[in-house]
Amino acid sequence: MYITPIMGGLMIGTAAAFLLWTLGKVAGISGIYWNAFSVELPLLSKERVWRLAFLLGLVAGPVLVHHVSTIAVPAAPESGVMAAVIAGFIVGLGTRLGSGCTSGHGICGIARFSTRSLLATAVFMFTGFLTVYLLRHVFA
Repeated sequence: MYITPIMGGLMIGTAAAFLLWTLGKVAGISGIYWNAFSVELPLLSKERVWRLAFLLGLVAGPVLVHHVSTIAVPAAPESGVMAAVIAGFIVGLGTRLGSGCTSGHGICGIARFSTRSLLATAVFMFTGFLTVYLLRHVFA
């Protein structure tokens, strides 16, 4: 029943630990993304290549899982593409303001006992809970 999320969590934790162990890098997706497309890095530098490979794996992994398994592809959100684009911009702004995202703070930072990451994750979670409550019960 809960095997899929447990397996996913174990895989994310293992990948984050492997990245830290092999390259000494924290698996914070917003930082990886931001620096993968930075104009400061040479076009084919090792730093850019591993970041692009990581991002490609984030996209290719779920596609591969859905292709080889019986797990259904989730339905598109009812709110539409424009809501997803707006939400994406808001999340991007939040990751810049919070100096990281849920993967960097919530997975890697808390595992390192970072007080800043614990606080950032608490803010992320509270904001998410509040947003869902407002959208479903106040503005519905």
